[in-house]
Amino acid sequence: MPYSIMLDAGHGGRDPGAVFNGRQEKDDNLRLTLAVGAILQDNGMEVLYTRTTDVYESPYEKAMEANNAGVDFFVSIHRNSFPTDNVVSGVESLVYDLSGIKLEMAENINEQLEMVGFVNLGVRARPNLVVLRRTKMPAVLVEVGFINSNTDNQLFDDNFDAIAQAIASGILDTLNSSGQDPAPPVYQVQVGSFRNAVYANRMLNELLEMDFPARISEGNGYFRVRVGNFNMLEDASAMEQRLRRAGYQTWIVTD
Repeated sequence: MPYSIMLDAGHGGRDPGAVFNGRQEKDDNLRLTLAVGAILQDNGMEVLYTRTTDVYESPYEKAMEANNAGVDFFVSIHRNSFPTDNVVSGVESLVYDLSGIKLEMAENINEQLEMVGFVNLGVRARPNLVVLRRTKMPAVLVEVGFINSNTDNQLFDDNFDAIAQAIASGILDTLNSSGQDPAPPVYQVQVGSFRNAVYANRMLNELLEMDFPARISEGNGYFRVRVGNFNMLEDASAMEQRLRRAGYQTWIVTD
Protein backbone atom coordinates (compact mmCIF):
# COMPACT_ATOMS: atom_id res chain seq x y z
CA MET A 1 0.00 0.00 0.00
CA PRO A 2 1.47 3.43 -0.92
CA TYR A 3 2.15 6.05 1.71
CA SER A 4 -0.39 8.85 2.05
CA ILE A 5 0.39 12.45 2.90
CA MET A 6 -1.58 15.63 3.48
CA LEU A 7 0.12 18.76 2.19
CA ASP A 8 -0.86 22.06 3.76
CA ALA A 9 -0.32 25.36 2.00
CA GLY A 10 0.04 27.66 4.98
CA HIS A 11 -2.43 30.52 5.53
CA GLY A 12 -4.95 31.40 2.78
CA GLY A 13 -8.11 33.41 2.22
CA ARG A 14 -8.42 36.26 4.72
CA ASP A 15 -5.07 35.26 6.25
CA PRO A 16 -2.26 36.31 3.88
CA GLY A 17 0.56 35.22 6.17
CA ALA A 18 3.67 37.36 5.99
CA VAL A 19 3.63 40.21 3.44
CA PHE A 20 6.60 41.98 1.86
CA ASN A 21 6.44 44.61 -0.89
CA GLY A 22 3.00 43.35 -1.93
CA ARG A 23 4.12 39.72 -1.99
CA GLN A 24 1.83 37.51 0.11
CA GLU A 25 3.06 34.36 1.75
CA LYS A 26 -0.19 32.47 1.15
CA ASP A 27 0.35 32.69 -2.64
CA ASP A 28 3.91 31.34 -2.55
CA ASN A 29 2.80 28.58 -0.19
CA LEU A 30 -0.03 27.39 -2.42
CA ARG A 31 1.97 27.41 -5.64
CA LEU A 32 4.82 25.46 -4.06
CA THR A 33 2.54 22.99 -2.26
CA LEU A 34 0.76 22.05 -5.48
CA ALA A 35 4.10 21.58 -7.25
CA VAL A 36 5.42 19.34 -4.47
CA GLY A 37 2.21 17.32 -4.49
CA ALA A 38 2.45 16.68 -8.23
CA ILE A 39 5.96 15.26 -7.82
CA LEU A 40 4.92 13.03 -4.93
CA GLN A 41 1.94 11.72 -6.89
CA ASP A 42 4.23 10.92 -9.82
CA ASN A 43 6.28 8.86 -7.36
CA GLY A 44 3.34 6.78 -6.21
CA MET A 45 2.24 8.62 -3.07
CA GLU A 46 -1.37 9.33 -2.28
CA VAL A 47 -1.55 13.11 -1.84
CA LEU A 48 -4.31 15.11 -0.17
CA TYR A 49 -4.39 18.88 0.35
CA THR A 50 -5.83 21.13 3.04
CA ARG A 51 -6.49 23.64 0.28
CA THR A 52 -5.97 23.94 -3.46
CA THR A 53 -7.43 27.45 -3.79
CA ASP A 54 -7.25 30.72 -1.86
CA VAL A 55 -9.46 29.78 1.09
CA TYR A 56 -9.02 30.02 4.86
CA GLU A 57 -9.05 27.17 7.35
CA SER A 58 -7.85 27.46 10.93
CA PRO A 59 -4.76 25.45 11.96
CA TYR A 60 -7.00 23.29 14.15
CA GLU A 61 -9.32 22.55 11.22
CA LYS A 62 -6.33 21.53 9.13
CA ALA A 63 -5.06 19.18 11.83
CA MET A 64 -8.48 17.59 12.23
CA GLU A 65 -8.80 17.24 8.47
CA ALA A 66 -5.55 15.27 8.39
CA ASN A 67 -6.62 13.13 11.35
CA ASN A 68 -9.99 12.35 9.81
CA ALA A 69 -8.34 11.41 6.51
CA GLY A 70 -6.04 8.97 8.31
CA VAL A 71 -2.96 9.96 6.31
CA ASP A 72 0.52 8.70 7.20
CA PHE A 73 2.25 12.11 7.17
CA PHE A 74 1.46 15.82 7.30
CA VAL A 75 3.71 18.50 5.78
CA SER A 76 2.89 22.21 6.02
CA ILE A 77 4.67 24.60 3.66
CA HIS A 78 5.34 28.23 4.63
CA ARG A 79 7.63 31.20 4.04
CA ASN A 80 9.38 32.74 7.03
CA SER A 81 9.63 36.36 8.14
CA PHE A 82 11.89 38.47 10.38
CA PRO A 83 11.11 41.80 12.10
CA THR A 84 13.80 43.59 10.04
CA ASP A 85 13.91 43.24 6.27
CA ASN A 86 16.93 41.66 4.55
CA VAL A 87 18.67 40.66 7.76
CA VAL A 88 18.05 36.91 7.96
CA SER A 89 17.82 34.32 5.19
CA GLY A 90 17.62 30.56 5.00
CA VAL A 91 15.34 27.57 5.49
CA GLU A 92 14.30 25.89 8.70
CA SER A 93 11.86 23.14 9.55
CA LEU A 94 9.73 22.79 12.66
CA VAL A 95 8.56 19.61 14.38
CA TYR A 96 6.72 18.84 17.59
CA ASP A 97 9.83 17.39 19.21
CA LEU A 98 13.26 16.35 18.03
CA SER A 99 12.63 12.64 17.66
CA GLY A 100 11.43 9.97 15.28
CA ILE A 101 10.77 9.88 11.56
CA LYS A 102 9.42 13.45 11.55
CA LEU A 103 12.86 14.73 12.61
CA GLU A 104 14.54 12.62 9.93
CA MET A 105 12.15 13.97 7.31
CA ALA A 106 12.69 17.59 8.42
CA GLU A 107 16.47 17.16 8.28
CA ASN A 108 16.30 15.55 4.84
CA ILE A 109 14.11 18.35 3.48
CA ASN A 110 16.49 20.99 4.85
CA GLU A 111 19.52 19.23 3.37
CA GLN A 112 17.88 19.04 -0.04
CA LEU A 113 16.95 22.73 0.08
CA GLU A 114 20.50 23.57 1.13
CA MET A 115 21.70 21.92 -2.09
CA VAL A 116 19.46 24.32 -4.04
CA GLY A 117 21.27 27.26 -2.42
CA PHE A 118 19.45 28.13 0.80
CA VAL A 119 21.24 28.58 4.10
CA ASN A 120 20.29 25.63 6.32
CA LEU A 121 19.09 27.05 9.65
CA GLY A 122 18.30 23.58 11.04
CA VAL A 123 15.33 21.92 12.66
CA ARG A 124 13.59 23.29 15.77
CA ALA A 125 11.01 21.85 18.13
CA ARG A 126 7.80 23.91 18.30
CA PRO A 127 5.30 21.97 20.43
CA ASN A 128 2.97 24.97 20.68
CA LEU A 129 2.03 24.96 16.98
CA VAL A 130 -1.42 23.47 16.49
CA VAL A 131 -0.67 21.68 13.21
CA LEU A 132 2.24 19.93 14.93
CA ARG A 133 0.57 19.38 18.28
CA ARG A 134 -2.86 18.19 17.19
CA THR A 135 -1.99 15.99 14.22
CA LYS A 136 -1.93 12.27 15.01
CA MET A 137 0.68 11.44 12.37
CA PRO A 138 4.31 12.60 12.01
CA ALA A 139 4.17 16.26 10.99
CA VAL A 140 6.71 18.76 9.63
CA LEU A 141 6.34 22.49 8.96
CA VAL A 142 8.85 23.80 6.40
CA GLU A 143 9.79 27.49 6.27
CA VAL A 144 11.07 27.89 2.69
CA GLY A 145 13.18 31.02 3.00
CA PHE A 146 12.30 34.46 4.37
CA ILE A 147 9.72 36.39 2.39
CA ASN A 148 11.30 39.69 3.51
CA SER A 149 14.73 38.64 2.22
CA ASN A 150 15.49 39.71 -1.34
CA THR A 151 18.11 36.96 -1.50
CA ASP A 152 15.64 34.24 -0.57
CA ASN A 153 12.92 35.61 -2.85
CA GLN A 154 15.24 35.61 -5.84
CA LEU A 155 16.32 32.08 -5.00
CA PHE A 156 12.66 31.06 -4.64
CA ASP A 157 11.65 32.55 -7.99
CA ASP A 158 14.71 31.51 -10.01
CA ASN A 159 14.79 27.94 -8.70
CA PHE A 160 11.12 27.20 -8.10
CA ASP A 161 11.05 23.78 -9.80
CA ALA A 162 14.26 22.71 -8.04
CA ILE A 163 12.81 23.78 -4.69
CA ALA A 164 9.66 21.73 -5.23
CA GLN A 165 11.81 18.76 -6.21
CA ALA A 166 14.01 19.26 -3.14
CA ILE A 167 11.08 19.13 -0.72
CA ALA A 168 9.62 16.10 -2.49
CA SER A 169 13.01 14.37 -2.49
CA GLY A 170 13.44 14.99 1.23
CA ILE A 171 10.09 13.33 1.87
CA LEU A 172 10.71 10.40 -0.48
CA ASP A 173 14.25 9.80 0.78
CA THR A 174 12.89 9.50 4.32
CA LEU A 175 10.27 6.95 3.32
CA ASN A 176 12.70 4.93 1.23
CA SER A 177 15.25 4.77 4.06
CA SER A 178 12.71 3.77 6.69
CA GLY A 179 11.88 0.55 4.86
CA GLN A 180 8.67 0.04 6.82
CA ASP A 181 5.37 1.64 7.61
CA PRO A 182 5.57 4.21 10.40
CA ALA A 183 4.59 2.98 13.83
CA PRO A 184 1.33 4.40 15.18
CA PRO A 185 1.90 7.22 17.68
CA VAL A 186 1.61 6.76 21.43
CA TYR A 187 0.19 9.82 23.20
CA GLN A 188 1.19 11.08 26.63
CA VAL A 189 0.21 14.14 28.63
CA GLN A 190 3.17 16.26 29.71
CA VAL A 191 2.67 18.16 32.94
CA GLY A 192 6.10 19.70 33.48
CA SER A 193 9.64 19.96 32.15
CA PHE A 194 12.53 20.70 34.51
CA ARG A 195 16.29 20.94 34.39
CA ASN A 196 16.41 20.08 38.10
CA ALA A 197 15.48 16.48 38.94
CA VAL A 198 14.37 17.51 42.45
CA TYR A 199 11.50 19.60 41.08
CA ALA A 200 10.52 16.87 38.62
CA ASN A 201 10.39 14.24 41.37
CA ARG A 202 8.37 16.55 43.56
CA MET A 203 5.73 16.89 40.85
CA LEU A 204 5.89 13.15 40.11
CA ASN A 205 5.16 12.24 43.72
CA GLU A 206 2.34 14.78 43.85
CA LEU A 207 0.69 13.21 40.80
CA LEU A 208 1.18 9.65 42.04
CA GLU A 209 -0.49 10.54 45.34
CA MET A 210 -3.55 11.56 43.30
CA ASP A 211 -3.45 8.21 41.43
CA PHE A 212 -2.31 9.69 38.11
CA PRO A 213 -0.07 7.18 36.22
CA ALA A 214 2.87 9.56 36.07
CA ARG A 215 6.52 8.95 35.23
CA ILE A 216 9.67 10.92 34.38
CA SER A 217 11.14 10.92 30.87
CA GLU A 218 14.73 12.19 30.79
CA GLY A 219 16.51 13.57 27.72
CA ASN A 220 18.49 16.54 26.38
CA GLY A 221 19.14 17.79 29.90
CA TYR A 222 15.47 17.92 30.90
CA PHE A 223 13.34 15.84 33.27
CA ARG A 224 9.84 15.69 31.78
CA VAL A 225 6.90 14.64 33.93
CA ARG A 226 4.36 12.75 31.82
CA VAL A 227 1.13 10.89 32.45
CA GLY A 228 -0.14 7.77 30.67
CA ASN A 229 0.47 5.99 27.37
CA PHE A 230 -2.52 6.25 25.05
CA ASN A 231 -3.06 4.78 21.59
CA MET A 232 -5.99 7.13 20.93
CA LEU A 233 -5.73 10.92 20.92
CA GLU A 234 -9.23 11.10 22.42
CA ASP A 235 -8.07 9.17 25.51
CA ALA A 236 -5.07 11.44 25.93
CA SER A 237 -7.33 14.49 25.59
CA ALA A 238 -9.62 13.14 28.32
CA MET A 239 -6.64 12.70 30.65
CA GLU A 240 -5.42 16.18 29.74
CA GLN A 241 -8.77 17.62 30.83
CA ARG A 242 -8.63 15.71 34.14
CA LEU A 243 -5.19 17.13 34.85
CA ARG A 244 -6.25 20.65 33.94
CA ARG A 245 -9.22 20.40 36.28
CA ALA A 246 -6.72 19.41 38.96
CA GLY A 247 -4.88 22.67 38.32
CA TYR A 248 -2.02 21.60 36.05
CA GLN A 249 -0.87 23.19 32.81
CA THR A 250 -0.56 20.39 30.26
CA TRP A 251 0.06 19.53 26.65
CA ILE A 252 -0.11 16.30 24.66
CA VAL A 253 3.10 14.74 23.31
CA THR A 254 3.87 11.64 21.24
CA ASP A 255 6.64 9.06 21.54
